[in-house]
Amino acid sequence: MGIFNKLFSGSTEEKKIKTLPWIPLTTLEQLQDIETKSNSKTQVIFKHSTRCGISRMVLKQFEADYHLTESHLDLYYLDLLNYREISNEIATKFKVLHESPQLLVVKNGEVEAYESHGGINSLDLSSFI
Repeated sequence: MGIFNKLFSGSTEEKKIKTLPWIPLTTLEQLQDIETKSNSKTQVIFKHSTRCGISRMVLKQFEADYHLTESHLDLYYLDLLNYREISNEIATKFKVLHESPQLLVVKNGEVEAYESHGGINSLDLSSFI
Protein backbone atom coordinates (compact mmCIF):
# COMPACT_ATOMS: atom_id res chain seq x y z
CA MET A 1 0.00 0.00 0.00
CA GLY A 2 2.91 2.38 0.63
CA ILE A 3 3.74 2.87 -3.04
CA PHE A 4 0.10 3.44 -3.97
CA ASN A 5 -0.29 6.03 -1.22
CA LYS A 6 2.74 7.90 -2.53
CA LEU A 7 1.54 7.71 -6.14
CA PHE A 8 -2.09 8.63 -5.65
CA SER A 9 -2.30 10.71 -2.50
CA GLY A 10 -0.29 13.62 -3.83
CA SER A 11 2.40 15.46 -1.97
CA THR A 12 3.03 14.73 1.69
CA GLU A 13 3.88 18.40 2.24
CA GLU A 14 1.21 20.38 4.02
CA LYS A 15 -0.52 22.80 1.70
CA LYS A 16 -0.93 26.29 3.01
CA ILE A 17 -4.52 27.39 2.64
CA LYS A 18 -4.82 31.12 2.16
CA THR A 19 -7.78 32.56 4.01
CA LEU A 20 -8.82 36.12 3.39
CA PRO A 21 -10.28 38.42 6.03
CA TRP A 22 -13.79 38.10 4.60
CA ILE A 23 -16.60 39.89 6.39
CA PRO A 24 -19.90 38.14 5.63
CA LEU A 25 -22.42 40.60 4.17
CA THR A 26 -25.71 39.35 5.59
CA THR A 27 -27.82 42.39 6.54
CA LEU A 28 -29.06 45.48 4.77
CA GLU A 29 -27.81 47.59 7.69
CA GLN A 30 -24.24 46.66 6.79
CA LEU A 31 -24.57 48.64 3.56
CA GLN A 32 -24.91 51.85 5.57
CA ASP A 33 -21.86 50.81 7.61
CA ILE A 34 -19.91 50.17 4.40
CA GLU A 35 -20.84 53.59 3.05
CA THR A 36 -19.84 55.32 6.31
CA LYS A 37 -16.61 53.35 6.81
CA SER A 38 -15.60 54.05 3.21
CA ASN A 39 -14.86 57.66 4.21
CA SER A 40 -11.81 56.50 6.15
CA LYS A 41 -10.99 53.10 4.65
CA THR A 42 -11.66 51.52 1.27
CA GLN A 43 -14.46 48.94 1.33
CA VAL A 44 -14.70 46.08 -1.17
CA ILE A 45 -17.74 43.91 -1.86
CA PHE A 46 -17.39 40.56 -3.66
CA LYS A 47 -20.75 39.28 -4.92
CA HIS A 48 -20.59 35.52 -5.48
CA SER A 49 -23.08 33.01 -6.85
CA THR A 50 -22.38 29.75 -5.07
CA ARG A 51 -23.99 27.69 -7.86
CA CYS A 52 -22.01 29.23 -10.71
CA GLY A 53 -18.79 27.57 -11.86
CA ILE A 54 -17.48 30.79 -13.39
CA SER A 55 -18.12 32.68 -10.16
CA ARG A 56 -16.33 29.96 -8.18
CA MET A 57 -13.35 30.06 -10.57
CA VAL A 58 -13.09 33.87 -10.34
CA LEU A 59 -13.35 33.75 -6.54
CA LYS A 60 -10.57 31.15 -6.28
CA GLN A 61 -8.31 33.20 -8.54
CA PHE A 62 -9.10 36.36 -6.57
CA GLU A 63 -8.21 34.63 -3.31
CA ALA A 64 -4.99 33.21 -4.76
CA ASP A 65 -3.83 36.61 -6.04
CA TYR A 66 -4.97 38.74 -3.07
CA HIS A 67 -2.02 40.32 -1.23
CA LEU A 68 -3.46 43.14 0.89
CA THR A 69 -4.15 43.13 4.63
CA GLU A 70 -7.05 44.15 6.85
CA SER A 71 -5.31 47.47 7.47
CA HIS A 72 -5.58 48.29 3.75
CA LEU A 73 -9.30 47.69 3.21
CA ASP A 74 -12.35 45.80 4.42
CA LEU A 75 -13.34 42.84 2.29
CA TYR A 76 -17.03 41.85 2.25
CA TYR A 77 -18.38 38.59 0.83
CA LEU A 78 -21.98 38.39 -0.38
CA ASP A 79 -23.59 35.01 -1.08
CA LEU A 80 -26.06 36.06 -3.76
CA LEU A 81 -28.30 33.04 -3.47
CA ASN A 82 -28.96 33.49 0.22
CA TYR A 83 -29.02 37.30 0.27
CA ARG A 84 -30.57 38.41 -3.03
CA GLU A 85 -32.31 41.39 -1.37
CA ILE A 86 -28.90 42.76 -0.32
CA SER A 87 -27.63 42.44 -3.88
CA ASN A 88 -30.68 44.31 -5.14
CA GLU A 89 -30.11 47.07 -2.57
CA ILE A 90 -26.43 47.33 -3.58
CA ALA A 91 -27.56 47.96 -7.17
CA THR A 92 -29.98 50.67 -6.02
CA LYS A 93 -27.80 52.31 -3.36
CA PHE A 94 -24.58 52.41 -5.37
CA LYS A 95 -26.19 52.74 -8.83
CA VAL A 96 -24.40 49.70 -10.28
CA LEU A 97 -26.15 47.14 -12.46
CA HIS A 98 -26.18 43.69 -10.83
CA GLU A 99 -23.79 41.10 -12.25
CA SER A 100 -22.37 37.88 -10.88
CA PRO A 101 -19.65 37.50 -9.94
CA GLN A 102 -19.01 41.16 -9.27
CA LEU A 103 -16.53 43.21 -7.25
CA LEU A 104 -17.24 46.77 -6.10
CA VAL A 105 -14.74 49.20 -4.61
CA VAL A 106 -16.43 51.76 -2.33
CA LYS A 107 -14.55 54.87 -1.26
CA ASN A 108 -15.92 58.12 0.19
CA GLY A 109 -19.46 56.77 -0.05
CA GLU A 110 -19.27 56.12 -3.79
CA VAL A 111 -18.38 53.18 -6.00
CA GLU A 112 -14.93 54.09 -7.35
CA ALA A 113 -14.68 50.99 -9.54
CA TYR A 114 -16.47 47.76 -10.26
CA GLU A 115 -15.82 44.74 -12.42
CA SER A 116 -17.45 41.45 -13.16
CA HIS A 117 -16.30 38.05 -14.34
CA GLY A 118 -12.70 38.03 -15.65
CA GLY A 119 -12.33 41.76 -15.11
CA ILE A 120 -12.36 41.24 -11.34
CA ASN A 121 -8.87 39.78 -11.28
CA SER A 122 -7.55 42.55 -13.52
CA LEU A 123 -8.57 45.24 -11.02
CA ASP A 124 -5.61 46.58 -9.01
CA LEU A 125 -7.08 47.08 -5.55
CA SER A 126 -3.89 48.62 -4.21
CA SER A 127 -4.58 51.70 -6.35
CA PHE A 128 -7.67 52.46 -4.22
CA ILE A 129 -5.95 52.47 -0.82
